[in-house]
Amino acid sequence: MVFICVAGIIFVIDLLLKESIEQQDPETFPRELEKSQGKILLYRNHNEGFPFGFLKEKPELVKNVPLIMTSGLAGILLWLLPKKGQLLEKIALTFAIGGALSNLYDRMVRGYVIDYFSIQWKKLKKVVFNLGDLFIFAGALLLLISELIQSIKEMKH
Repeated sequence: MVFICVAGIIFVIDLLLKESIEQQDPETFPRELEKSQGKILLYRNHNEGFPFGFLKEKPELVKNVPLIMTSGLAGILLWLLPKKGQLLEKIALTFAIGGALSNLYDRMVRGYVIDYFSIQWKKLKKVVFNLGDLFIFAGALLLLISELIQSIKEMKH
């Protein structure tokens, strides 16, 4: 149950941040996030496609692929929850689902995903994210780490 609650919290926090960004005057963006010393810029971007606007001319595909993927991840998590162990996989899926649900909500309800910040470091300067994106990335990274750990364990046996 805790994993489902965490996914819900990620979903709600990202939606609240997006709504806060949407309520602000578009003319005030981009701007520096207070107390970030210029390391984070706030934006108000509407992305109608996949990352970087990819396939924005195919709105049904852009809605349905994330719906299928998020449903699949949720199914895997529900299958894993009653099993003992596999904590890293459960955390990874929880993070990915929480972030994916927020972006999925945007796609289904608004028709676009709201991206609102950029980290001013090397090539990341060119990319505008949202919190959901970071949790999707973190979940994917944790799944990769989990698979690497499992592979190493299997090689030792």
